[in-house]
Amino acid sequence: MTIPWIGITIHAYLECGAWLRLLTNWSSSISQLNDQRKVFQEALSKMRSGDMPGAADICQRGLERFPSDANLMCLAARANLAQKRFPETRDYVEKALHEHPGFPAAHDVSGDLLLVEGKFQDAISAYQQSLKLDASQTTPKQKIARAEQMIEQMAAMPLAGLAAGPGPDRSAPRQPSAFAEQLLKAEQFEKDGNRNEAENIYRSILKSEPDHIEASRLLAGIAVEHEHYQEAIVFLRRTVELAPNYVRAWVDLATAQRLHEDFEGAMESAAHVVELAPETAEAHLVYATTFGAAGQYEEAIEAYEKALELNPNKAAAMCSMAHHLKTIGRQDEAIARYRECIALQPDHSESYWSLANLKTFRFEDAEVAAMHKLLTQDDLTDESRGQIHNALGLEYETRKDYDRAFGHFAGCNLVRRKSEYYDPVDTEDTHDRVIELFNEDFLRQAAGPALEPAPIFVVGLPRSGSTLIEQILASHSMVDGTHELSDLSKVLRAMRHEKRKEKRFPEVVADLRAKGWAKIGAQYLERTEKHRGNAPYFIDKNPNNFVFIGLLKLAIPNAKIINARRHPLDSCLGSFKQLFASGQPFSYEMTELAEYYLQYQRLMDHWHRVLPGYVLDVNYENVVADLEVQVRRLLDFCGLPFEQGCLRFHETVRAVKTASSEQVRQPIYSTSVNLWRNYEPHLVEMIEVLEPILASYEDSVGSV
Repeated sequence: MTIPWIGITIHAYLECGAWLRLLTNWSSSISQLNDQRKVFQEALSKMRSGDMPGAADICQRGLERFPSDANLMCLAARANLAQKRFPETRDYVEKALHEHPGFPAAHDVSGDLLLVEGKFQDAISAYQQSLKLDASQTTPKQKIARAEQMIEQMAAMPLAGLAAGPGPDRSAPRQPSAFAEQLLKAEQFEKDGNRNEAENIYRSILKSEPDHIEASRLLAGIAVEHEHYQEAIVFLRRTVELAPNYVRAWVDLATAQRLHEDFEGAMESAAHVVELAPETAEAHLVYATTFGAAGQYEEAIEAYEKALELNPNKAAAMCSMAHHLKTIGRQDEAIARYRECIALQPDHSESYWSLANLKTFRFEDAEVAAMHKLLTQDDLTDESRGQIHNALGLEYETRKDYDRAFGHFAGCNLVRRKSEYYDPVDTEDTHDRVIELFNEDFLRQAAGPALEPAPIFVVGLPRSGSTLIEQILASHSMVDGTHELSDLSKVLRAMRHEKRKEKRFPEVVADLRAKGWAKIGAQYLERTEKHRGNAPYFIDKNPNNFVFIGLLKLAIPNAKIINARRHPLDSCLGSFKQLFASGQPFSYEMTELAEYYLQYQRLMDHWHRVLPGYVLDVNYENVVADLEVQVRRLLDFCGLPFEQGCLRFHETVRAVKTASSEQVRQPIYSTSVNLWRNYEPHLVEMIEVLEPILASYEDSVGSV
């Protein structure tokens, strides 16, 4: 008979001979000895046949006659453990250890109970004591290996050291029924990628025991995997209500709230994590991650500093801290931290890439050589290989070695494209359907009401000057700068989920009328509140929103739409050179990138045709050539009075999260205009695809 959660057969355990070893010392009466043996054999027979209740009952009656029989105590413990009757098991184990401390089987069954309770290190100690008393045994060694494996699995879990630390206040409280077998089975299902089966087990446990803390926490984890954050938060709030000092549950709650963008709640939960475990670096990392996501960069940096004081060897924490320093303009400190990270972990490719991505940084020759050496390593991951190639490409561009630079950009994109999914046919089909639905007749319907504050959407393609436009506008006293918000697309996803519709955009909004459009606008405004202040205008600089311009005309009719344009070859080359953290899957292959630009231009031409005057095109080259004229034009379009601060945009102190963060902290410069000419021999495919629109774009430059 196998006890599944221990993985050791009773037959194998009995081979050690420990069960009968002490019988000869317990009674001088041969008759009594025979009776004890008979009772033990009857109970053992029941256990071997799978009748655990019968075995437990025989042991209990036998102990009434022979209360000091160590064999019966241990067998009773095993029979009760197999039935998950943990209090009874513990009583028998404690009695056996107390009355027979030198009996190996007592320590062995004690280890089994500790293993089921998740006290792996204590279980190992118990098994080791059993081996010390009888070195001929083999099964305790196997159990030790199993316990060590469980410890390794726990250590591999994020923040496991924090979550399962010493003391009753640092781990999940004991529960009368641990459902150990089911939990281990669910854990294996999750490892195998079968989350549905794991979810079924957790729900089954909660149906039997609604207050089961660990099942509730683990079910919340499944919900997070499915991006059902609100559901996860409900489970986790119940978990911390039942176990207010369970640190891991508070960590999970902070994470779910952060992903749900409930930043206020997430920050409260993260602060509670630090309160419960102030001496752990991991607690401060949770705090730093949460506050950084909420845009509280100074607080996040302080938390990273505290974490690094407690554990200076956390390279990832040091790199994340440097990202925040860069975001708020503390560039010298960011550079120092990135370099410290590389000194600590020489193959930390993200730090090399982050330094290069500042666009204003120059590597030393020794650092360039180190990056080249990393590329020779066969075990370098694709992600790291892409980051190093991109960093070298940016560095060689600054050295005006454009051929080598392009070779590294191409090498980066070849690696990255393998991990991206992009279907150009789907893009063209989507734009076809948008154009078909949002025609002049559809756009004449009654729209939602004007909203306050009014959003200013900066759309276009990446690397086309949108961050520069954002920085100019954010320098105005009546405008709140935010960053690339994803709230509009999330409102639409929530609407699909609410209606239980499988329809995609634009069909999902095809049947909306004034009330429906008003609801979208109101939900968007509600979602973006956490990103903005009290100014009458705010900026949403998500370039991909160009697809939603027709929707915005109906949902937020007073929204201002600015289309950031740049020479198609400079725009596409800029995207090709940029290693995006996520998104923009079209940007890693030249033909796909150029074709995407054509699709973008086709849709923008449609918006200008059906919504004349609703969108303002701003050419990057014109901004560089005559900043004041273009700034006045921007402000007039938005209905804002002219302010000199918009001309001194580089002096504006604000967080900038995009790849252009350091560039917009400098006065206007023209070195990026017509940069594509330096790479022209490598852009033949791109030029051929874009040829139909190149002349018309060049004609538009300087015309406004």
